[in-house]
Amino acid sequence: MNELALKYGCNPNQKPSRIFMEDGSELPIKVLSGKPGYINFLDAFNGWQLVKELKQATGLPAATSFKHVSPAGAAVGLPLDETLAKIYWVDDCGPLSPLACAYARARGADRMSSFGDFIALSDVCDRDTAMLIKREVSDGVIAPGYTDEALELLGQKKKGNYNVIQIDENYRPAPIERKQVYGVTFEQGRQELPIDDALISNCVTKQKKLPEGAKTDLKIALITLKYTQSNSVCFVKDGQAIGIGAGQQSRVHCTRLAGQKADNWFLRQCPKVLNLPFSDHITRAERDNAIDVYIGPEYMDVLADGAWQKVFTEKPEVFTEQEKRAWLDQMKGVTLGSDAFFPFSDNIERAHKSGVAYIAQPGGSVRDEDVIATCDKYGIVMVFTGIRLFHH
Repeated sequence: MNELALKYGCNPNQKPSRIFMEDGSELPIKVLSGKPGYINFLDAFNGWQLVKELKQATGLPAATSFKHVSPAGAAVGLPLDETLAKIYWVDDCGPLSPLACAYARARGADRMSSFGDFIALSDVCDRDTAMLIKREVSDGVIAPGYTDEALELLGQKKKGNYNVIQIDENYRPAPIERKQVYGVTFEQGRQELPIDDALISNCVTKQKKLPEGAKTDLKIALITLKYTQSNSVCFVKDGQAIGIGAGQQSRVHCTRLAGQKADNWFLRQCPKVLNLPFSDHITRAERDNAIDVYIGPEYMDVLADGAWQKVFTEKPEVFTEQEKRAWLDQMKGVTLGSDAFFPFSDNIERAHKSGVAYIAQPGGSVRDEDVIATCDKYGIVMVFTGIRLFHH
């Protein structure tokens, strides 16, 4: 099969729609269930490239959670501690496989953005991973294969209509890629830049010590950025993206957006949040929304109108700004990647507030010296990659 008809394009009025191979060769995918749409396939193919590269760069199983052609989260399969298992709502699942840990991390970093995601997995989907997918609101999954147990579990989603795609892991696209905009064909070489130790070896700050864990996290950040709509910035901690700022016109807005997501990820680990008295009848998604409101400034409004009674068994104490800042001051060792240079040092000032200790960016701004000086002020290690990673 070298083409697949789709229901419609990005929107229902955009018909006809299909995916096909221009050279007449076979499509590198099989749809095992469901009817994936135009945006589903955009998410699937971008997500697959991301996790494939993460696996190659780290040697660990990888997963990503995509929404609207950008990752909401990406991670490798490191074990979950008790706190992470609790904030990702998998503490009732027992020990998980490495691939399942990767998906729990990818989904859990920004659970609100991951609601209704399209999942990409680097390895054959196993029972543990399918079990996590089955209980979440999701549009579909792409992987190089599925165990029989995994297919049985996924077949129970959406009355058997959940989108399950199998991709040929040996497929290699042509080195030149094309797309059309307004009837005009664009052509370019594929972004095949390897994200490796050599790319992050040019340290430009006074502090130059880059631990192995930080190197891994920087690779995760940069690979994630390769498949994130630009401008983009990615915060990573302990093998997973914890904040992604995508598609912003201003770089500092990317940094602020990603930094706020990283802060929320860490605030969810505070005992005051971990011990919130949730009502038993609410869903995981409703708990995620309640936590987001609780750690945000609008919680005072919720207290005032009594809406807290819908999700809590008793009225939680206010999480003051002073308490939040004191907790966030404990977040250390975060890495940050940027798909293009930082034009001003305000990005570094914001990154520092979220515990960033290691940065990778292309360099090349007329204000590079100011940015480096700000890193030196905080003892941040920064490397220049010399390569931009725009993705459109």
